[in-house]
Amino acid sequence: MDSATSSTADHATPSAVIKDTARQQLEKLGGGGLSLDAVARDSGLALTDVEAVFPHRDDLLTALVIDAYNASGAAMEQADQAAGDAGASAGARLLAVTRALRRWSFDHPAEFTLIYGSPVPGYHAPQDTVPAASRTPGVLAGIVRSALERGALTPPRRTVPGPPLLLPAAVEAFGGVPEAPFSDIIERGIVLWSNLIGLLVFQVFSRTHDSVRDEAAFFDYAIAVAAESIGLEVPLGEHTS
Repeated sequence: MDSATSSTADHATPSAVIKDTARQQLEKLGGGGLSLDAVARDSGLALTDVEAVFPHRDDLLTALVIDAYNASGAAMEQADQAAGDAGASAGARLLAVTRALRRWSFDHPAEFTLIYGSPVPGYHAPQDTVPAASRTPGVLAGIVRSALERGALTPPRRTVPGPPLLLPAAVEAFGGVPEAPFSDIIERGIVLWSNLIGLLVFQVFSRTHDSVRDEAAFFDYAIAVAAESIGLEVPLGEHTS
């Protein structure tokens, strides 16, 4: 460790040191292998000091989950802001934010796995994680809502049969149910969101590497195809890895 790094570490808060150490453990052991004893040992802190900040393993896991959702959501929000400032279309904004989430996911595979991979045995995320987790669908919903307001969506050929499939909270988060022919746009947005996360799971966990020649280009294509379900055209051009 060089002097600059040592100085930074010396001035880091116990919470930051603990979480940084825990993230290193996630990379090696996964969420199920995380323990306060190991974090204390690897961080150089006493176990009592660790427990003073995070009394139980689940408290530490919750902090890591919130951080991961916030970091990935912030990456998307920043990409959307930049695309919007550049005058990008709704489709281009969608491509920008999904690419940003993809970059974050590949840069932080252990944290991606924590929030989108297999559940940690015995851990149940509390309501405290909901606001941070809502940032990703919030970005997508904002783009869809903007496209709807600007008349940039193509009306769908299929609508939801029967009563709405949504919980009231989802309708409220979007700002109400739009009028026909876009009365099922919230359902379609959830399909888009789930397609995005499923696609990332396939790519981060190397499920497509033996069938796709260019995974970055395929990602863009898949987002464009998924966006068609909400009537949004995504411009495909140069892609980033």
